Amino acid sequence: MTELNRRTFLRGAAVTGGLAAAGPFEGLLAQGAHAAGPQGPSVRRAGYGALRPVTDLRDGAVRLHLPAGFQYRSFSVGLVDQLVGGGVVPNRQDGMEAFQARRGRVRLVRNHEVNGPGTPLPHVAPYDSAAQGGTTTVEVNRDGTGAVTWVSCSGTQMNCSGGEMPWGSWVTAEETVNGPDVGPDFTGTPNTALTQPHGYIYEVPAWEGPSQVSRRVPIRSAGRFAHESVSLDPRTGALYETEDNFNFPSGFYRYDAPVDPRRAKRIVDGGRLWMLKVKGVDNADLSGHFANGTTFRTEWVRIADPDPTMPAGTTNDQAIVAVGNQGRAQGAAWFSRLEGVIYSRGKHYFTSTQGGAAVPPPGQNPPAGFGDGYGQVWAYDPKRETLTMVYESPSKALLDLPDNLTISPRGSILLCEDGSVDNYLRGLTRDGFRFDFAKNAIAGKEGEEFAGATFAPNGRTLFVNIQASSSSMSFAIWGPWQRGAL
Repeated sequence: MTELNRRTFLRGAAVTGGLAAAGPFEGLLAQGAHAAGPQGPSVRRAGYGALRPVTDLRDGAVRLHLPAGFQYRSFSVGLVDQLVGGGVVPNRQDGMEAFQARRGRVRLVRNHEVNGPGTPLPHVAPYDSAAQGGTTTVEVNRDGTGAVTWVSCSGTQMNCSGGEMPWGSWVTAEETVNGPDVGPDFTGTPNTALTQPHGYIYEVPAWEGPSQVSRRVPIRSAGRFAHESVSLDPRTGALYETEDNFNFPSGFYRYDAPVDPRRAKRIVDGGRLWMLKVKGVDNADLSGHFANGTTFRTEWVRIADPDPTMPAGTTNDQAIVAVGNQGRAQGAAWFSRLEGVIYSRGKHYFTSTQGGAAVPPPGQNPPAGFGDGYGQVWAYDPKRETLTMVYESPSKALLDLPDNLTISPRGSILLCEDGSVDNYLRGLTRDGFRFDFAKNAIAGKEGEEFAGATFAPNGRTLFVNIQASSSSMSFAIWGPWQRGAL
């Protein structure tokens, strides 16, 4: 974006933050980016106090730092614990959702962000016989005991996050466009062994047991791009999708299925895909700094070919922007690495992992990838057709590269960090305060990301993953929630 375009953008597209930001998190929007610090009254009012080492009830090791009164147990360990039918639980647990099961148990449908050609997960007919990612379903007690894990989606790749559907399904999303029709991705591994194109979303019913799982099929009209997360609007049936395009601008998308999913009780292929645009401004660059509460009027541009045919010789870099470039040619907005998205009280909240304008600490460089910030939280209001900056991190000490997010039973946002050093679960309250809830303390793996935070249907247990490079695992966390904002 040229400097002239940015000035025009800020003058003509932004509306008064106070008028457009009424509703959840209005207190945060009114305070500005530096209002909530790591110490002082804001933490005492919102959070649960200082974090301290807590032993894992599974084996006595310290893997998390939590506030006083909280306990946890890890379970379903990658490459260690057993699957129903044989084999071991896959590694790299990522996005996840909790569903109610019988006798007070919980079913977790959980992504595995495994990339590259290889042997598909066992016991389920794979979408691609040469892809090794997918999902597992874990049935577990609320205290993390009695975990039983089985494969619920096989033959996909880079299953990063997704979203819960109100009829009891998880939509899992591939953060890649690998396939036999494109060149090697960032790993340099050839895609010639793959048998199917990737970069889609797939629906995984939570009610299916180990012997009921069928082959998953992609929803191609929802786009082939580096998907991250999805959220369904319960008022309209529209599906909103985020894109995490690491080295290039990312987009915010809307998929309108040909049959209302609220009536069909599933996401039907064959619909229309749209990309968000700031009204009156072509290619608005939303990857940089904006004050909390800044609000923009928005509209949508149609993606004519959401599942493009890749000509021979297409590189991975060309393929990964093939859908987004159609929207940007019509003026669609630019973001930095959009990741988690969730619906709450009329708005869709989503993270921009490297959004904002950051000043790195002495001796450190900005993070690699598109965007130089420490992260942002945006809110899209479909009724008003507005986009609002909810929170932009002013410092990596306060929030460093937010990824997945969820809404707590008390209405606060809980953010999973994917930073480079220490990683936390961070809270943002509806009245404007930021606090720390948990820290990764796995010895030698403190830099591994939190992912997939989700509360049990009764709100008494928080389930979350740590996506360690080996022996990744899930956690059940419980304690005196009523003392704070979660």
